[in-house]
Amino acid sequence: MSESQIGVTGGTGDTVKTDIPNRLDRLPWSRWHWTVVIALGITWILDGLEVTLVGSVAAALTNKGTLHFTTSQATAAGSFYLAGAVAGALFFGYLTDRFGRKKLFMITLGIYLVFTVATALSWGFWSFMAFRFLAGSGIGGEYSAINSAIDELVPARVRGRVALAINSSWWLGTALAAGLTVVLLNSFSANVGWRIGFGLGAILAVAVLAVRRRVPESPRWLLTHGRANEAEDVVHDIEEQVRKTHPDLPEPEGDELEIEQRESIGFIAIAKHVLEEYPGRGVLGFALMASQAVLYNATLFGATSILTTFFHASSSNAPLYLIPFAAGNLLGPWLLGPLFDSIGRKAMISTTYLASALVLFGTAWAFDAKLLSATTLTVCWSVCFFFASCGASAAYLTVSEIFPMETRAMAIALFYACGTGVAIAAPWTFGKLIQTGSYGKVTIAFVIGGVIMAIGGVVEIFLGVEAARRPLEAVAKPINAVRGRVGRRREAAATAR
Repeated sequence: MSESQIGVTGGTGDTVKTDIPNRLDRLPWSRWHWTVVIALGITWILDGLEVTLVGSVAAALTNKGTLHFTTSQATAAGSFYLAGAVAGALFFGYLTDRFGRKKLFMITLGIYLVFTVATALSWGFWSFMAFRFLAGSGIGGEYSAINSAIDELVPARVRGRVALAINSSWWLGTALAAGLTVVLLNSFSANVGWRIGFGLGAILAVAVLAVRRRVPESPRWLLTHGRANEAEDVVHDIEEQVRKTHPDLPEPEGDELEIEQRESIGFIAIAKHVLEEYPGRGVLGFALMASQAVLYNATLFGATSILTTFFHASSSNAPLYLIPFAAGNLLGPWLLGPLFDSIGRKAMISTTYLASALVLFGTAWAFDAKLLSATTLTVCWSVCFFFASCGASAAYLTVSEIFPMETRAMAIALFYACGTGVAIAAPWTFGKLIQTGSYGKVTIAFVIGGVIMAIGGVVEIFLGVEAARRPLEAVAKPINAVRGRVGRRREAAATAR
């Protein structure tokens, strides 16, 4: 950019021409990118730790020596956590688009930290649920800020595999929580072990806060908020960091963008824009997010309860079965992730959704026929979620990619909230079905999960958007891109004629 192009610092109405997106996409992978991945990707480890910890200690929380919940009350903690995540995604998603990615991913992690500590100090049902809700709000806020920042900083050619690998790191938290729960519940009294678990999650969050200070604000966000000079400075600093290991950077490719500076955009404007410009993408985003949310939240919050109720696993050792389950979820995106960049998004997303549905149908049949044990059920789950984990991670990637730059954080928040909102009652409902001890009723739940995932796969076949190796601005032209706006006017005029 020339000085005349980047000198804009005012409000809406001013325009800048920029090659910043092209400069970011042409960068070779470097140590700097690893710093971003580690600092921001840790969110999913924390979320996996939180969700699994609650599910793993659910049986212990029903003991008289602890908080003495009923089974449905213990699994209801998952619903409160999800409700908080939905509220946090909406509230902090708006603030992320308005005030920037970096400010919000620091604030939301701080909120998670505070209320995770508070959870460890809970004294009864309502205090536990309230603190779960508030901790969830912090994690929900993280989704918008983190997904936006990662996709806007990672080169287009590897965006798919990186996003899947980061989202799947959720399962590192799951495995950590499963192993940690067994150690804590067997080493301490039941009423102390689970509290220490939540406290350790807060300690990890403190370490992450320190690392995140090194991650810059998204240059793409700065460009659309009258801060083009800052965007140029940030990209220059990134290039200098990359040059430490790659002295000869390739030249940027593609045309420059001309962008009008503007203020933030609210939910109504986003909804209107989606309905007018991308109605099919709106259906796609909701279908992918809702289907994976229902499957995961029902299964994760009820997994140990199934093992203790139907297969008589001990409440203190049942979480160990989640470790191979987590391994399947982790290996899927790691092994298949590169195919999302080479073969493409549509083929891989639809295949993984449908494959997970088929395996779940087979699991439902075997469970109803009483052919499974705790071990073989875990194996079936591991195979199912090997594929489902790829699809679920790709759902977050899809929503982040297919909408314009100015609405990215808000779109992630909106679709995450809508999709997860559908699943809020899933943990409580699944817990109620498990509590009946009926094989038939739990089988129906498995079948419903398979049907929902199949629907997501079919929607991807018909409405999927191919974004593999394409710049974000090519997948969805920025709303305030001058040429994009003129093009839409010409198209409307042609249609009128």
